[in-house]
Amino acid sequence: MENLERIISECPFFTGLDRAYLNLIVGCASNVRFDAGAYVFREGAPANTFYLIRQGQVAVEIFAPHRKPLVIATIGEGEILGWSWLLAPYVWKFNGHALQNIRAIALDGKCLRTKCEENHDLGYEILKRLVQIIEHRLDEARFQLVDVYAVR
Repeated sequence: MENLERIISECPFFTGLDRAYLNLIVGCASNVRFDAGAYVFREGAPANTFYLIRQGQVAVEIFAPHRKPLVIATIGEGEILGWSWLLAPYVWKFNGHALQNIRAIALDGKCLRTKCEENHDLGYEILKRLVQIIEHRLDEARFQLVDVYAVR
């Protein structure tokens, strides 16, 4: 657990988080790997995990009829992947496709939701941090869509 605590505490998403909160989060964490080409998650599947990417890149994709998958974001080392675990009905809204071999920390969403319900200060800290990521990712998606649909 000490190694997971160190890795999580060094992640920018968790920077400055109180040590007591880090200890709670570590209780929900595990190491995972995905091979290049594998799907980390698929749209419509249950979303009970979010990931801290330690190595590799994951393409966040959407599908549109009669088109190839559209990559709306590429998530890499030190970044957080996934927030669908936080919002009922807890299903993925996108696909996460490993572009390279992935090493990550998986955080069990149900475990973390429970800890956040039991400790609202922890929940508020997690939510503030996730909202910043969501805003950033929505901006990235907007720019991607503007580029895809730009008149040329």
